[in-house]
Amino acid sequence: MTELGIGIGWRPEIADAVEELPVDWVEVVAENVCVGHLPESLTRLRARGVTVVPHGVSLGLGGADRPDPERLASLAAKAEALGAPLVTEHIAFVRAGGPLTATPRLEAAHLLPVPRTRDALDVLCENVRIAQEALPVPLALENIAALFSWPDEELSEGRFLAELVERTGVRLLIDVANLHTNHRNRGEDPAKALAELPVEAIAYVHVAGGVERDGVWHDTHAHPVPEPVLDILADLAGRVAPPGVLLERDDRFPAATELAAELATIRATLTTARRAPRPAPTAAGADPAGPLAARHGVGAATLRAGRALTGGDPLHIGAGARVSGGPMPAARPAPPAPPASSAPEPGQAPATAAHGAPAPAGQVAVLARPETATEAPAAPAAAEPAVSASVRQRVGVGQAALLSALVAGTPVPEGFDVRRIGVQSRALAAKRASVVARIAPELPKILGAEFRPAFLAYARRRPMPGSYRRDALDFVEGLLLDGRPEQRELTRWWRERSDSRPTTLAGRVVRAARDLFQGR
Repeated sequence: MTELGIGIGWRPEIADAVEELPVDWVEVVAENVCVGHLPESLTRLRARGVTVVPHGVSLGLGGADRPDPERLASLAAKAEALGAPLVTEHIAFVRAGGPLTATPRLEAAHLLPVPRTRDALDVLCENVRIAQEALPVPLALENIAALFSWPDEELSEGRFLAELVERTGVRLLIDVANLHTNHRNRGEDPAKALAELPVEAIAYVHVAGGVERDGVWHDTHAHPVPEPVLDILADLAGRVAPPGVLLERDDRFPAATELAAELATIRATLTTARRAPRPAPTAAGADPAGPLAARHGVGAATLRAGRALTGGDPLHIGAGARVSGGPMPAARPAPPAPPASSAPEPGQAPATAAHGAPAPAGQVAVLARPETATEAPAAPAAAEPAVSASVRQRVGVGQAALLSALVAGTPVPEGFDVRRIGVQSRALAAKRASVVARIAPELPKILGAEFRPAFLAYARRRPMPGSYRRDALDFVEGLLLDGRPEQRELTRWWRERSDSRPTTLAGRVVRAARDLFQGR
């Protein structure tokens, strides 16, 4: 498995700072780069030997449909252009509807959780195998944060991920900030999730910050990393030395010195966790109870002290170096076996150890330290039967109904928390407004304080189209039909960005009918 070290998410807003920070690698949002037109900053980093990993956000491998071949081909081309050792995506769905469910195609423009059910897992596994065949390098998938839970789930997050790895051989990108978010919002225990994970499959780890609003924890990537997230990182590092750890920051970018301090804190957390003795497991194989930080000797004072470290501190991990400090923990006892109903179907690949051989009874195979073993988890030993159309349709109907409630104002499906769905719906609309304001900064200038309320009113009656550019054009089109006083400036803005005249009301009715007929 590729050793990455300590990294940071590359964003254009902090490109100059990233080039000066003591990092071993960077991650770039795949949809934000073009093959043949790579940003000069990324080119300079690659010339220095800094690894660049493309991180996709639009495949929607957890969706009911098979992966889009064009999106897969684009991601594959970017991996080759960047010389990446792997690519990453998310365990999520981002769109729903269409011919599979005979409903309008809807876009979330956001990572939404898949139900942890057998049907959803079957669909995800097949989609992952399709993606693996299309990509030139290994694929790793990230656990996501969520504001709500699906009703009638059959698996915990840890077991869901473990079975995904067993059946596909895919690697994992574990986001410890997302584990914290799901703990705060859904009451899920991060330690339980980590105990159930096949740690040998971890490709790297994400660390990020968030904020609480109205009793809900929002994974913003726009705030400092909180200590509970570092505690979960310490717990993970006490179980296995992660090949890489990456700091994510997507908004409200601080000074380079603050980013350097957060990177230093991450290094300190990893080093302390690896040096701390691992408590003996209980008779049942579970971790002893108690706060995460206390179990690993990482408390609030240590974490605060780590933030004072600089990139030149002896704890700094240089390019290509490994996180070390203490013996590799012995193989952990396996989590409780799943119920008989979750046994493999005829023809389904059996659960395997890290290198493809069946794991010994009652034991999960754990890779040795990276210095002595670097093989990736092997693919399943046997092919699984294709997922039936009826299974995909069942998953698709549920996802379409949920997404319609989130973006089109239809009733919330039975079993969901109505208040949480409302919070998520408002968050999706606010995200659309923020992105449109960023890609079309002239519109807030033209509309002033009216921009945001006007856009949110538009978003309540118009689901997300295929792209944010189209979203901005549709928004302005609606404003022109409303006859706003800024009509002249808005018309000029439209003409500078479109090859056609703004659609009339009759034209919009015809287009909406065509899209509905085509299932878009």
